[in-house]
Amino acid sequence: MNITFIGGGNMAAALIGGLVGGGAPSRDFRVVDPMAGQRESLAAQFPGVGLFSELSAGAVDGAEIAVLAVKPQQMRAAAEALAPYAASVPVILTIAAGTRLSDLSLWLGGYSRLARAMPNTPALVGAGISGLYASLAVDARNRRKVARVLEAVGQVIWCDREELLDAVTGVSGSGPAYVFYFIEGLEEAARELGFSATDARTLAYATFAGAIKLAQHSTESAATLRERVTSKGGTTERALSELDAGAVKRKFIVAVKAAATRARELGETVNAKSP
Repeated sequence: MNITFIGGGNMAAALIGGLVGGGAPSRDFRVVDPMAGQRESLAAQFPGVGLFSELSAGAVDGAEIAVLAVKPQQMRAAAEALAPYAASVPVILTIAAGTRLSDLSLWLGGYSRLARAMPNTPALVGAGISGLYASLAVDARNRRKVARVLEAVGQVIWCDREELLDAVTGVSGSGPAYVFYFIEGLEEAARELGFSATDARTLAYATFAGAIKLAQHSTESAATLRERVTSKGGTTERALSELDAGAVKRKFIVAVKAAATRARELGETVNAKSP
């Protein structure tokens, strides 16, 4: 599957790495990036990858997918540079947060075979999850192709409405930061209880990793699993009662919804700047 990436940053490198790890040859990929250092890094990681300093017909000729992997503030310029060559590309995928397909279509001169994804940072280690939406102009064959790109770095869930990608941003796009926040708290508690920084880190990381592994291997809900380790009058019940007294779960839910709202606001800001 021949793919052109516009933008050669960490997420593009992760996607190429996942696809290469799955058996695709490096020569199947081309990357357009103005930064010489970035191109050199990609050449070292993926010998044979095609590298371009700017968009040209040669950069996209024969591409089955073009992936816009630039920052949101760079998206319009990248799309407008791609516009003269877009017609020959079967489907264009954007992985930038907040960019609505209506705006992208406008910047691409009316091109409509568009897909939009919201991956998260664990994709960098092959453990991501992405929300994915495609316009009605994308046929089933090309929907499968864009899904394959994202499945190279983790799981994919399809969204039947584009606005659900804002919710994906709030839940899983920002989600790693929530996990790191709670790990940070558990680590700090361990230090205050007398453990060294090294041992506190080991306890916190192993606890989170083990709990996730247990949950993934169980058919029971998280609530049921929590109940199983919460004995009446025991240590876990005491800890959870403190969290409940502070309405931690409710505040966490409110926080996730706030992130989703902010994702929508940022998308509307981009839309407002469109001509």
